[in-house]
Amino acid sequence: MAAGSVPPMTTSRPAHADQPEHVRATRAFYDAIAEDYAETFRDLSAASPLDRALLAGFAELVGEGAPVADVGCGPGRVTGFLASRGLDVHGVDLSESMLAIARRENPGLRFEQGSMFALDLSDGSLAGLVSWYSTIHTPPEDLPAVYAEFRRVLAPGGHLLVAFQMGDEPRRHVRPWGHPVALDFRRMRPEPVAELLEEAGFALVQRTVREADTRQGEPTPQAFLIARVPGEEQA
Repeated sequence: MAAGSVPPMTTSRPAHADQPEHVRATRAFYDAIAEDYAETFRDLSAASPLDRALLAGFAELVGEGAPVADVGCGPGRVTGFLASRGLDVHGVDLSESMLAIARRENPGLRFEQGSMFALDLSDGSLAGLVSWYSTIHTPPEDLPAVYAEFRRVLAPGGHLLVAFQMGDEPRRHVRPWGHPVALDFRRMRPEPVAELLEEAGFALVQRTVREADTRQGEPTPQAFLIARVPGEEQA
């Protein structure tokens, strides 16, 4: 605003006021629990070796040095793992508190605040995109818009990895670690997710389901889909 100008006579609104309620609720939830979440799930090497193998395989599919976005990166543990596999990867997340941890834990990597509904990326600018349990707070009716946005930013031949918990009913988490917040964690089936990805213009490459890892406290099986944007022959 120029010096001496008069501000408009309107009530100020938060910067995120026009975003959907579920987006604002997700941001508030993870802003509140960021430090506890990061401490609890700090070490990717403690996770399932099958999950690490799948991420490593995805990195090999995409190719060393390829531009990749980890969308819904949280504290950045998957982002860091993919960087260690030679990808030119950056993280995107709604929660500034999560991003602060990601930057602290991965000082050589880039992390930006943003929404999967409107990524600040040019059309076809990525060779890979990872959505590691980041669509699980999105209402089913909004998933086509998310997958269309993923498709927009991926170049021909680019790969998408989507991970989510299997099931039919959402699980509501209330007051995690004592924080006064709550959020729905939506479970999905691989078949309808694969159909939505194909409708968005992807070709399915791999569909993987593993049983729940009870040592990690998982209550349900986990699903992982890898899809590819057609249009360029793989080397």
